[in-house]
Amino acid sequence: MLLGHVGEAAALAFLFSLAEALEDRAMDRAKEGLRALLSLIPETVRVSRLTGDVTIPAADVRELDILVVGAGERVATDGVVVEGRSSLDTSAVTGESIPVDVGPGDPVAAGSVNGAATLRIEATADGRNNSLNQIVALVAQAHARKGDRARLADRIARPLVPAVLIAAALVALFGVVIGDPWTWIERALVVLVAASPCALAIAVPVTVVSAIGAASKFGVVIKSGEAFEQLGTIRQVAFDKTGTLTRNEPTVVDVQTATGVTRHDVLGWAAAVESTSTHPLAAAITAAAQDPVNATDVVEDAGCGITGRIGGRIVRVGNARWLNPGGLAVTAESMAARGMTVVVVEADGQIAGLIGVRDELRAESPETVRLLHAQNIQTIMLTGDNDRTARAIAREAGITDVRAEQLPKDKADAIAALVASRPIAMVGDGINDAPALATATVGIAMGVKGSAAAIESADVAFTGHDLRLISGALAHAKRGRRIMTANIVLALAIIIVLFPLALFGVLGLAGVVLVHEIAEVVVILNGVRAARRPALARNVIPAARACALDGMTRDVVTSNSGR
Repeated sequence: MLLGHVGEAAALAFLFSLAEALEDRAMDRAKEGLRALLSLIPETVRVSRLTGDVTIPAADVRELDILVVGAGERVATDGVVVEGRSSLDTSAVTGESIPVDVGPGDPVAAGSVNGAATLRIEATADGRNNSLNQIVALVAQAHARKGDRARLADRIARPLVPAVLIAAALVALFGVVIGDPWTWIERALVVLVAASPCALAIAVPVTVVSAIGAASKFGVVIKSGEAFEQLGTIRQVAFDKTGTLTRNEPTVVDVQTATGVTRHDVLGWAAAVESTSTHPLAAAITAAAQDPVNATDVVEDAGCGITGRIGGRIVRVGNARWLNPGGLAVTAESMAARGMTVVVVEADGQIAGLIGVRDELRAESPETVRLLHAQNIQTIMLTGDNDRTARAIAREAGITDVRAEQLPKDKADAIAALVASRPIAMVGDGINDAPALATATVGIAMGVKGSAAAIESADVAFTGHDLRLISGALAHAKRGRRIMTANIVLALAIIIVLFPLALFGVLGLAGVVLVHEIAEVVVILNGVRAARRPALARNVIPAARACALDGMTRDVVTSNSGR
């Protein structure tokens, strides 16, 4: 400014301020996600006392209290069933796609939703220190660790800026020593401008903003520049199963019948007695049946099955622990090995057939895995589901590395161990995935059906549901990272070339400023190239529409065929 170059000084200040503002738009909305996690815990809970049941705040529950959990209510803290039998929807906590039958002695997790019968549960943790609170703590810790990672441009600029300041000061000091201070002070300022990382300051933000804007147009929301840079480094992808690789919609996929019984009979009888049940498997069976008849005298045995009368026939429908499959035992075992939940149908004391219910793989899941493998990216499945079901689904998807029966903490620990070897992305949609999403190098949330906690804990969210966008997003980020690296190399090259020219007086202030401005224009134009979508992303959108139409056609055929 003393030399009269106020415009250049203002431009420098503006460029650096702009870069800082863009970089400061980092994602830190985890608090909303934590509130969503905590909302799974009910505000009040019924506790059994000697004088009767009393309602107290959930936070006041103490270990060994007996909780009374009615039908449809959430479990306030971890515990063990001491009385009653029911089914629990644990999908929000463990990712288990099929409700779990529980009885006396079985453990239950905080946040699970009770089925049709009342349970009495002995608390094994107090209301402030249960598994859901631990999930909240894991997410917060993971975000704190990720916030400490420095960006590439920052790591370069940190030693560069003080070095330039020292060099300029030494040049000015040299002028004072030799008795020509004003000439060398001016040259020191030229050196300072020549080595000023203007292009470096804008190299990363302009690329990131262009690339993030382009990604949002094909359904990928990248929440920060840091997340974008990290997305381009990914070498392995871990998938949750339920709701991510699968549809999270249990459907009837197989029906096996005893001699003399038709498929129509088995589905019709089962649907008749299940029509009034609220169990998710009942909905799947009812949807698969054609014109089910009415049943009377229906009685549900929570956690086991249901009994009813159809005409003069007594029909029972339940799990294989309650109803022995008898002559169809081998078939039941084979169905279970293929990842199905087996429902046994009995008529007048004789086994009539078996119904296999499964959460089906998404149509695009196998292709997504193939696309990732083609990019030399490893795939892993992490799921809270049982090992047999998980391996059956993974086999169909083309994934060989399977980690089943994982609690939220187990998933986060597995991701932390994997991160130590190479950058990893975690793809999930449930609250139980939140710690793993936050721990991964990059967390990717499925945004359509995903929980708020999962979306807030992730670094990247999909506004659509097509998994093939993952490969497109990774290719897009890798290309953007290459552009970003080229920009940084160019910016550093400008400094390396200009510094000696300025130091020895070959270039004056006007020449240095001109070169800087040209370099900045080149860097900006190169960064804008990151706005182009990669071929993979351009191809996924029309393919997704075709897949959706094909899926609707299959659904119609499935519905009409009873399968």
